[in-house]
Amino acid sequence: MLEDAVNAWHVAVNSRDLTAARAVVTDPVDVAGPRGAQSISAEAFVEWIVTSGIRLRPLSAHPVDEATMVVEQEATWPDAAPRRVATLFRVRDGVVGTAHRFDSLHEALRAARGETPA
Repeated sequence: MLEDAVNAWHVAVNSRDLTAARAVVTDPVDVAGPRGAQSISAEAFVEWIVTSGIRLRPLSAHPVDEATMVVEQEATWPDAAPRRVATLFRVRDGVVGTAHRFDSLHEALRAARGETPA
């Protein structure tokens, strides 16, 4: 179930399938990235997909427990060079309830395990 939910999230985001995107996250969904952390509606999540233009190609998956997975990704945006990032996903009731983006796999794995930054 964890892997299916995270895969569905990536497919919805990368294909810009807005109906599917609404269905693959909780409402609200907890998100975090370079602009901070917040709880946003499923509709705001869909708007982020459209306005950011982001695509996230999974490179490796690291299950942490039955509800948590970290995925290293190649992120691309319009008019920007691709770069590696990692997203910590927490799944609740078969859909993504948390998606926190980090600059490195190491940071995301530490956060997933509840470790404080070094």
